[in-house]
Amino acid sequence: MVPYPTTGPLVLDGGLATELARRGFDLSDALWSAGVLADAPEAIEAVHREYFEAGADVAITASYQASFEGFAARGYSHDETVRLLRQSVALAQAARAHVLTHARVAPRTLWVAASVGPYGATLHDGSEYRGDYGLDEQALVDFHRPRIEALLGARPDWLACETLPSLLEARAIVRVLREHPDARAWITFTCRDGASTSGGDAIAECARILDAEPQVMAMGVNCVDPVLVAPLVRAMAAATDKPIVVYSNSGEVWNAVARCWEGTATRFTTYLDGWIAAGASWIGGCCRTTPDDIRVVRARLDTA
Repeated sequence: MVPYPTTGPLVLDGGLATELARRGFDLSDALWSAGVLADAPEAIEAVHREYFEAGADVAITASYQASFEGFAARGYSHDETVRLLRQSVALAQAARAHVLTHARVAPRTLWVAASVGPYGATLHDGSEYRGDYGLDEQALVDFHRPRIEALLGARPDWLACETLPSLLEARAIVRVLREHPDARAWITFTCRDGASTSGGDAIAECARILDAEPQVMAMGVNCVDPVLVAPLVRAMAAATDKPIVVYSNSGEVWNAVARCWEGTATRFTTYLDGWIAAGASWIGGCCRTTPDDIRVVRARLDTA
């Protein structure tokens, strides 16, 4: 793992699946954007390039919903799944090399974060927004271990352990991290309100516990309604000096039965000043956000 930034703002990318859908890919499959890893990897690399060119410092890989169980259901072997997981990292690394080589971004350091999605993402029932898996911590350790090992084998700069609904799952991931002392990760939660994770944990307590973990380099929230972000950030910032990460969705709600987004979208960029004032410094977008949003984030953080 390379040294990671400890001060200053950082711009994350936006919705990967959103851009793939805009380019005509059908993401209704249970693998979601991870299915494109096998079918059209060049499209994923192109989206990473677009986000870097829009001003992102960090590309988050297309491994969020990739799992050994999910790929096995599509007929892929264990070794083939390892290859696809590592390919997700390689595609982001290739995009970074391309834009740097062709001088298509302002001179700056670009990073690749390997996405580690929650167990609930493999269930296809929206439980990553509830946390009601019925699994204990050891079962979650056993689920996350092989995927994290495969991703680390591709040498990302760090892991983006994201959309976690509970402190229980965060604890499980930390246990896996300890098996890889050189690994670093950010951990971000989904939340039910301005004070609690989706599973009901106090977000301030999550921050306090993760602050004591040296391999957790940053923490925050993602795929939450932008309206909820500022109080969540304030609560976390009061419990840690580590960077606070925010990448919200558009404010719409995922209907896991109909497999579509519902509700009214809002441009999360209108909330940026409040998030920065609350203590957020690593900011990007999640579902239903675009490269245009990231251009706005870049411009705002450049003046922060």
